Amino acid sequence: MSILVDRSTRVVVQGITGKAGTFHARACLDYGTSVVAGVTPGRGGQKLDERVPVFDSVAEAKEATGCNASLIFVPAPGAADAILEAAAAGIGLIVCITEGIPTIDMVRVLACLEGKETRLIGPNCPGVITPAECKIGIMPGYIHRPGPVGVVSRSGTLTYEAVWQLSQRGIGQSSCVGIGGDPVHGLGLREVVEMFEGDPATEAILIIGEIGGFEEQEAAAFWKTSSRKPIAAFLAGATAPPGRRMGHAGAVITGAAGTVKAKMEAFEAAGIPVILSPAEIGSGMARAMA
Repeated sequence: MSILVDRSTRVVVQGITGKAGTFHARACLDYGTSVVAGVTPGRGGQKLDERVPVFDSVAEAKEATGCNASLIFVPAPGAADAILEAAAAGIGLIVCITEGIPTIDMVRVLACLEGKETRLIGPNCPGVITPAECKIGIMPGYIHRPGPVGVVSRSGTLTYEAVWQLSQRGIGQSSCVGIGGDPVHGLGLREVVEMFEGDPATEAILIIGEIGGFEEQEAAAFWKTSSRKPIAAFLAGATAPPGRRMGHAGAVITGAAGTVKAKMEAFEAAGIPVILSPAEIGSGMARAMA
């Protein structure tokens, strides 16, 4: 098993005819992902490399192909509408890669998704992958290998570094989820940790957090009360000056709860070992699993 995606996932790529959409749709196809459709308004009837039909709307794509997941590369001004279009068409999983979406747009998106069965990953995220089964996102597929560790991260590049270190040690991954670095986004750390807790294929969990917000504290509280799978965490931003944006819009220290110190204390109180250096993520996870 896995979480969120597997071999049966059928993907529609919104914005497939743009430069990023074309490049990454091909990469997902080459990885073995079942990319069954693309959507660009006004481009219906075209095909990507004679492999993927393009439709004018997600509703048309779903009716024709039975797609059940969306990968979004629509530019920021239209990305929120793209998310809502996919949700209105009944797409169960939406992965939005787009960065720079106005915060107010995402506030409205989450309000519209409330109560619906649609799950949103992102925006401003690398996506989700179940190694050797399905890749929906921009991560380099070759660094992943199937195995028992579920990875959830607020950082894209740190996810890749963590996965590479795990794979080099022969430690595979059940699924890897990059939730995104914006302050308003879809699935959070706690929700993904809860999914990993319920997944028989996931035997251990790696959390990669960063400054800003209090998602790490929520994840730590859940693990302490509801899970005993081996777990470890790394926190980015230990030297970030308070009040300064550090790449991610969500990585702004807003009050004491957003600091690395507060997050580290929450992990330690829950009994979660904290890895202190990015160079030791692989070895730290190995120790947690020993």
